[in-house]
Amino acid sequence: MSSPGHGASSAVQVEEQFLSAGRSSEKLSLSTLQSKMKCDPEGYVLELLRLCDQFNSSLVLFEQQAAMNFASITGIGGDPTVAKDLGDKAMFLAQVTPFYPKHLKDFPQKLASLIRCASRNLPSGLRCRLAQALILLINRKIVDIGETLSLFMELQTLGDRTLKKLAFDNVIHSIKRMNQKHKNEAKNRALQNVLFSMLQEEDEVRAKRALVTLCELHRRKDWFDERTANAICSACFHPAPRIMKAALSFLLDYEKIENDSDSDNSDSEDETKESTQVILSKETIYKAHHQGTAASKKKKKAKLERAMRSIKRKQRLSTERNNNSYYSPLNHLKDAQGFAEKLLSRLHKCNETFQVKLMLIKLIARTVGLHRLILLDFYRFLQKYIQPRQQDITNLLAAVVQACHDMVPPNEVEPLFYQIVNEFIHDRSRPEAMTVGLNAVREICMRMPLLMNEDLLRDLALHKKSHEKGVSIAARSLIGLFREVNPLLLVKKDRGRPMDAKARPKSYGEVSAATDVPGAEFLSIVHNDDDQEGSDSDDSVGSGFDNDQENDLMTTNDDDEISSDTKTGESDEDDDLEDMENDLEDSEQDDEEDGEVSEQEDDDVHTSCDDESVGANSRKKDSAKKRKIADFDDQLLAADTSLRALKKLAGTTMGHAPLPESTDGILSNEDFKRIKELKEKHEARNTFAQHGLARSATIKVPDSDRLSLKRVDGATLEVHVKKRQSKEEKLALVKAGREDRGTYHSKTAVKQKKTGGLSNRQKEHKKKMPMAAKRSKIAKSRVEKKKMNQRAGKQFRGRKAWK
Repeated sequence: MSSPGHGASSAVQVEEQFLSAGRSSEKLSLSTLQSKMKCDPEGYVLELLRLCDQFNSSLVLFEQQAAMNFASITGIGGDPTVAKDLGDKAMFLAQVTPFYPKHLKDFPQKLASLIRCASRNLPSGLRCRLAQALILLINRKIVDIGETLSLFMELQTLGDRTLKKLAFDNVIHSIKRMNQKHKNEAKNRALQNVLFSMLQEEDEVRAKRALVTLCELHRRKDWFDERTANAICSACFHPAPRIMKAALSFLLDYEKIENDSDSDNSDSEDETKESTQVILSKETIYKAHHQGTAASKKKKKAKLERAMRSIKRKQRLSTERNNNSYYSPLNHLKDAQGFAEKLLSRLHKCNETFQVKLMLIKLIARTVGLHRLILLDFYRFLQKYIQPRQQDITNLLAAVVQACHDMVPPNEVEPLFYQIVNEFIHDRSRPEAMTVGLNAVREICMRMPLLMNEDLLRDLALHKKSHEKGVSIAARSLIGLFREVNPLLLVKKDRGRPMDAKARPKSYGEVSAATDVPGAEFLSIVHNDDDQEGSDSDDSVGSGFDNDQENDLMTTNDDDEISSDTKTGESDEDDDLEDMENDLEDSEQDDEEDGEVSEQEDDDVHTSCDDESVGANSRKKDSAKKRKIADFDDQLLAADTSLRALKKLAGTTMGHAPLPESTDGILSNEDFKRIKELKEKHEARNTFAQHGLARSATIKVPDSDRLSLKRVDGATLEVHVKKRQSKEEKLALVKAGREDRGTYHSKTAVKQKKTGGLSNRQKEHKKKMPMAAKRSKIAKSRVEKKKMNQRAGKQFRGRKAWK
């Protein structure tokens, strides 16, 4: 290794060479020299060599000072100018390294070794300066992130906030940039192994930084794989309580983190915010295509397209957030049952505060509900916390609801269920506690309806008459649930109309296997409606034709028809009589229900027209028989000519909703699009019915898969009743709304005080008109002046009375 004296002598020799080459000896600043070296790299090789020697000499001097124990707590205190000079030279060489790859090929290694060996003894400013130089080399792809990942993770543990943020941002952005175009799995796996090994260490600081880095990369979806998710979940079993709390909070609040604004998506969010201000009216679309010059129309079209793209992007983001697809790192658990059992055992041994225990309870419940696990000891453990005076009782009840699903035996959850009923829902309980209890019972019964029996449901339904609005709303929501799930458990007046008497909850372990394409019944319903409309029109035409034929036959040869009718057989006559009797019974029932026809009128009708009824009955027999024969012939023809009709007939007899005839059992892309549209309409109709915006529509209870994905919040179980405001509160709200509003000014006053240019309307008056328009305007004004003069000369002023 060279000495300082040798470095000084070499610098003098280099300077003599500069002077002999004819260069000026004026001293240049590093920034000026850097710009000149970037413009002409070959002309400044000697200056580069001189600066390299100066950097090496200052590095040797710095190492000697560190070896002689001149270091203090904050860094080297002997000569601060040496540290500043070393940082400036390192940054300068990092800037010009891409232009001199041969001369500076050893510089990145020297810089990294310096930071790795003496990072704890370096001053804070010098550490940040050297780290920035190394980050610059990484950004220019001179140094690989795989070589420096462990170094930057180590720099985050030094306690320097500025350096920690700098190193953390560099790791995140380097990995993001590496996976931006395509993902290199081998390289990602090597980097993940470094962080996973740090996470498993007992050192709390190093493990915490590794966990924070993994969580951030997973949240940004740079490392959105099973290995990262399982590593984050395994941090819940770390011996350090801080690591466990950090992992629990990330797993529980992942849904909230997903909805937060990300720094990477700030541009798209700004565009969506701007797009909300653009109103795409018919006028703007018309102006963009038909008004103005070609250049102005081009600009308007471009602006319109940008607005449309931003609106579509906003709609796509909203649909992605509001759709049923749910993601959590818990979805990637390899052994969900083992994970939940380990968490439960740690919960039994946990000596932390109640908040930490509550986080463990919520995570166990989330895992059990998401993967539909069977963890029977968990329900027994929760019984000791189910009390109205318990801290955070709503979150505990939400965890109970989350842990219930249809795969758990109902007899194992019954003690917990009845404890909620007995502790919260009784006459001496507060209205807030009763509301929370009723809402919790409703949510549990939505997932496990077999827990409810008839007596208990009727007792709970009586609370609908409570004077407290929150209690009555909760009771009515419970009644509304069982109107769909099992209405026979309710009292008759609470069942509602229309009632499905066959509605029953599935028994324990029952599974409904799909025998058809999901949503195909919507197509069959629409197709049946079209068929009914077409058949109605055909029947109307056909019935008129049949009636004409019947009238002709009745007038020409009645006797021949009667003789032919007697020869057809007694069986047909019996069938016709039975049909007539059924029709008469139906008509009598309709008359009785409507109450429009009285018994006296019926007697009068029967006594007055006995003779006419005989002839009418015979005519009805003949016409009904002919219709039956014609319909039967049509059915035979349709069955012979169409195999689809047979399939449809078989589907109706089997009780399944048949597919439309045009598909032959094979659905096309248009059919699937139609199914999607009909599903969306059906869901919209159900939501309108839930909010009272539709007259009659059945509220569909979500299935078990959707309920397992649904995240239950404890705030939804509380009372949400808007209290009546007093007059003072209303006035305060009115005044608060007027603060941002300016003082009132009339339009004329605003126009008079206007400073600046003219309005568009005023400018239109000053526009130069074409000659034809000017001449017509002048001619009109002359005609009007003539008329005014004529009227003024011939005006009658009256006659004096005394003349």
